[in-house]
Amino acid sequence: MSSLRRRSARERSQTITRVVLGSFMTFAGISHLTFARDEFQAQVPDWMPVDHDLVVLGSGVVEVSFGAALLALPKHRRVVGIALAAFYVLIFPGNIAQYVEGTDAFGLDTDGKRLARLFGQPLLIAAALWAGGIPRRSTKKDEHITR
Repeated sequence: MSSLRRRSARERSQTITRVVLGSFMTFAGISHLTFARDEFQAQVPDWMPVDHDLVVLGSGVVEVSFGAALLALPKHRRVVGIALAAFYVLIFPGNIAQYVEGTDAFGLDTDGKRLARLFGQPLLIAAALWAGGIPRRSTKKDEHITR
């Protein structure tokens, strides 16, 4: 507990973001694999040349893996955060397709709601990087080098 008090507000914020995002990703991945599978299949664009169920199952496994890594591997948070941000970038075309094609899923049943979701993706990318400790906190050694 005393180690938490010694951390800066920035480090605490990044740790909280890492734990929340790790929990969210684990839950999202499990939902891909179980109870929300049909909803996720509806979000896979028609132009995707792979079976929609396979895409949903694969992305579910990836999301559970990212979530578990964020939670269980804090020493590797930087690599995991960067990889998760890249994953969010890779799935963004699917979100765009949901908007363009007017696909209803997860309560996104209007163009306005689907458009608003598009603006959430950059926030997830930023959260993944922040959870990964990016940008890095500068140290006195770094300050000396930049002067």
